[in-house]
Amino acid sequence: MQTTFENPRYPFKHHSDLNQGTAVHHPVVIVGAGPTGLAMGLDLAMQGIPSVILDDNNTVSVGSRAICFAKRTLEILNRYRCVSPMLEKGVTWKKGKVFFQQDLVYEFDLLPEKKHKLPAFINLQQYYLEQYLVEFIDTQQQVDLRWLNRVTEVTPGVKGNRLKVETPEGSYVLTCDYMLVADGANSPIRKQLGLESRGQVFKDRFLIADVLMQAEFPTERWFWFDPPFHPNQSALLHRQADDVWRIDLQLGWDADPQREVLEANIRPRLEAMLGEDVDFQLEWASVYTFQCRKLDSFIHDRVIFLGDAAHQVSPFGARGANGAIQSVDNLGWKLASVLKQQGPTTLLKTYDIERQMAADENILNSTRATDFITPKNKISRVFRDATLQLAKDYEFARTLVNSGRLSTPARYLDSPLNTLDDEEAFDGGVAPGSAALDAPIIIGDKTSWLIDILGTRFTLLIAIDKTDISRVGESLPELLQSVGVDLVPIFLFSESTDLEVPKGAMCICDPWGYVAQRYQLEPGTCYLFRPDQVVAGRWREFTSDSLISAVNRALGFDMEVMP
Repeated sequence: MQTTFENPRYPFKHHSDLNQGTAVHHPVVIVGAGPTGLAMGLDLAMQGIPSVILDDNNTVSVGSRAICFAKRTLEILNRYRCVSPMLEKGVTWKKGKVFFQQDLVYEFDLLPEKKHKLPAFINLQQYYLEQYLVEFIDTQQQVDLRWLNRVTEVTPGVKGNRLKVETPEGSYVLTCDYMLVADGANSPIRKQLGLESRGQVFKDRFLIADVLMQAEFPTERWFWFDPPFHPNQSALLHRQADDVWRIDLQLGWDADPQREVLEANIRPRLEAMLGEDVDFQLEWASVYTFQCRKLDSFIHDRVIFLGDAAHQVSPFGARGANGAIQSVDNLGWKLASVLKQQGPTTLLKTYDIERQMAADENILNSTRATDFITPKNKISRVFRDATLQLAKDYEFARTLVNSGRLSTPARYLDSPLNTLDDEEAFDGGVAPGSAALDAPIIIGDKTSWLIDILGTRFTLLIAIDKTDISRVGESLPELLQSVGVDLVPIFLFSESTDLEVPKGAMCICDPWGYVAQRYQLEPGTCYLFRPDQVVAGRWREFTSDSLISAVNRALGFDMEVMP
């Protein structure tokens, strides 16, 4: 098989912990240097929290694996300041087509709305993402990434954890306040602790083939039900970087995984799909089985699970890696608040509450997609095929077609951290528990984006007119000292102004009205954003009491609302 990517080999480096005769303590130890673990280290670094990342390997992932990265994931990586190489290398797309047999059923657009900094999706092989994260981590003093460091023993406790680590130069012992487990779907740590991930394994197999070729297919997501080249099964086509195309082919439960990954068996399937005259090279192949499962709790004392170690979904819908990065985004600021003693330790419970909500949603969507793609009986197959036939002409039927509901931002609408508002006062806008919506803005004399100034700390957005800035501004300096966290007020004007804003505040302009429209702003409207760019609360008139109350609630101090 030909390859367009040569895996880097990162050297083992001697570190001072190996020289100690006793256990060395670190606030946070992360196990696993895949996308989840690497992103977790960067997120904590943004919050000023040092961490140690341990990985038993010395390279990035072998094979493309996750390739579809959604807009919300890109916004999170943008906050880490490492999204640029992904955008430069990745393939941007937002449109898709669904086929039934030889016919086009319908097309869709994942981001019809204009004026967003980042695209709906990019396709980029997972090994590139990991490589970029590693390169950026190498510039961060707060992250200690250790290759060829394998955790062999874990002793968890209510006050901390003890880890034994094996290296090429011998073993050593670490203790930590919190251990974050991101060691993958087969998580050795999860097994050591005797924890079980519960769920469903679907009796079907799929072939992933990465194909290097020059092709005229547009940069879109194409999905076929029962295509002529692969009858009674399904197929998926995506373009990646380097002229590599991802092809997924349904095989059926009786397929032999060891035989199906042989090039001699893959090539005839691809020739039937692409045409015998198409010149292509097979770069990588794998056979997988759908699994939808998760831990009952992602937190066990001071051991916290993330990514595939916590929850698994089927690949259709691109909810695995995208969901994992959102989990990192959710946990990072909460753990930092606890370690800085700005929030109670019980704040961490809301990571489990909120991300269980998201995992349930991802698993539900993944399970429904699997059931639609692979009907379990003749009646289900008749219903599916009839739905596809109707979808050619009727909009209502298209909502029933499920080739994988693509990843969207998690909405924590029932989170105990939300300050609920008067629903009649906001007939639209962005509800508490929802991720921020981007829009173009002006800062000074430069055009920028709202998403660039939100995140990592609490942010208060105030839609204000020139007549009211003095009243609000006078109370801010003292108020900012009393909230107990790093909070940035942002004064939003509908047009440029030379008015002086209070020290520590930021002034932005919304001359096109996109921010006002998307957030349903009126003069005086306030939005409080959490450090993960999620809306914590909103209200129509600024008061000191409303801000303090919303910040305290977002930090988990109103524990009577906790289950």
